[in-house]
Amino acid sequence: MAFTDLQSFLELLEKEGELKRVTEVVNPELEVTEIATRAVKENLPALLFENVKGSQYPLVINSMATMRRIELALGRPPEALGEEIVRFMEDVNPPSPGALWRNRKTAWRLLKIRPKLTRRALSQQVIEEPQLGELPTLKCWPEDGGRFVTLPLVMSRDPKTGAGNMGMYRMQVYDQRTTGMHMQLQKGGGFHYQIAEKAGEPLEMAVAIGGDPSLILAAIMPLPEGIDEVAFSGIVRGSRTPLVKAKTVDLRVPAHAEFIFEGILRPGIRRHEGPFGDHFGHYSASADHPVFEINRVTRRKNAVYPATVVGRPPQEDRYLGDAAQLALTPLIRLIRREVKDMWAYYEAGFHNLLVVSVNPRYQREPIKTALGLLGDGQLSLTKNLVLVGPDVNPRDRSQVIQAIRRNFDPVHDFHLIARTAADTLDFTGEAVHKGSKMILDATAGSSGEGTPTAVALPSKLASISPFISKYRLVGRTMLIIQVSESGRSVLQKLVDNPLLVGVKIVVAVSDDVDIEDDESLLWGIFTRFDAVLDVMFSDTEFRGLAPVYSGVMGIDATWKHGYQKPLLMDPEIIKKVDSEWSRYSK
Repeated sequence: MAFTDLQSFLELLEKEGELKRVTEVVNPELEVTEIATRAVKENLPALLFENVKGSQYPLVINSMATMRRIELALGRPPEALGEEIVRFMEDVNPPSPGALWRNRKTAWRLLKIRPKLTRRALSQQVIEEPQLGELPTLKCWPEDGGRFVTLPLVMSRDPKTGAGNMGMYRMQVYDQRTTGMHMQLQKGGGFHYQIAEKAGEPLEMAVAIGGDPSLILAAIMPLPEGIDEVAFSGIVRGSRTPLVKAKTVDLRVPAHAEFIFEGILRPGIRRHEGPFGDHFGHYSASADHPVFEINRVTRRKNAVYPATVVGRPPQEDRYLGDAAQLALTPLIRLIRREVKDMWAYYEAGFHNLLVVSVNPRYQREPIKTALGLLGDGQLSLTKNLVLVGPDVNPRDRSQVIQAIRRNFDPVHDFHLIARTAADTLDFTGEAVHKGSKMILDATAGSSGEGTPTAVALPSKLASISPFISKYRLVGRTMLIIQVSESGRSVLQKLVDNPLLVGVKIVVAVSDDVDIEDDESLLWGIFTRFDAVLDVMFSDTEFRGLAPVYSGVMGIDATWKHGYQKPLLMDPEIIKKVDSEWSRYSK
């Protein structure tokens, strides 16, 4: 079933038992976040709050917070989309009448990339002056800078070429008519604004709130620059995207969205935005960002306001991100034939850990592949990349850790990229947008199939350092230590200790990380270190200008002074939701 509006999708979710209506009054400041976060962890239905404090509009959250809801939204598993396109491209190359006939259904789907212009638009049933205070916008975390629009579809056009872009950029609500526009590094809308600002011209923008599921998924997909996400949503959906001319800006907007905000970003205008509790599980710092001036709002008569919560995983974005990579990974193989599979881990905030399974055709090809991926669109924001062989499933943590145990030798297989661009949300590097990356090659390429040494930990590991409170050996490969003091000094003692020579990697984490829980552990490690600043080895020597690392690898993943705070909910809100939880969970 192809959805062209949000409410039709919500009707199906309710019919399938995947949506629960909540009639009790809920507060959009913090309370909705606590409820939504628990609902994801307990695999509960999406929630439609019909009585939101301070707003006349119902609020829906977690509408795509399980893979089943994703499949209901798309009408099939997300990976089927990419696989279908790959089969089509391979079968029709070279093209022939027979191949085109065999793939006629796929060819018909691909033709849906061209949106259709319509005059009948649900999103323009009501035209009114902006009154953002009437919307049930969320304040998600206690130290957020205010309320935010968290599920916007932000549309703009390249002032030079006219090419369209649709992205999802958080919007802090300042007053009834203005919001922030937080466009991270390498976002299409940000490039459009740079061009307009350089020319001294305002950039027209439109924001759709409550697009259909295919629009939402297309907006978060890491598509190559220049591919219009609105157009691509037609392929995702399998039907052309209906658009309508906006009322006050020269843009076409989704005809069946719940709300449309029309306005401009003026050149040279900035306003302080944030902090904001982000999907790395920490606050992102406040900073100056462009200001979106809204001159008109259009909407459906009985509009529903959709929102999402991001924070320490798991949240709804786990399923959105997984769906995006399941759909697009098969397409990577069209360009990079040596790539068998790849997986970015939601536990690490996606960008912080990418594992790529490679079938190398010549020596050191995996490194060429890694460098190519790290220079490709949104994949260039990847911070840590692990290469594994074709027999390793990159989605299986245990297989990946054993590949590292067998094949990773830092002398040959550790590659550091210093002084490079970093994700806007990464707070661990030398400065905003500046950090480092590392590649671990565990493909058994240059170093060959290794013979792992035995691992026998000292009977009293704490005797090496009194600051070790807990420890865990993962896959006989990675020793995790929980420390109460500076991780670096403790790490150095462990990395240099001859009794730990059989351990490949030692990682120090802080005491807010549950080292027995894999989800918490991946989050606690990969959101809290920079390779240049926080990685060490037993030995480092220089051969010419090139450093050569050997021995045990150490990673200081402890929380450090200057890092952004981890997200913690207000205890009073937790207590309130505890007392009323049965209303949402039954």
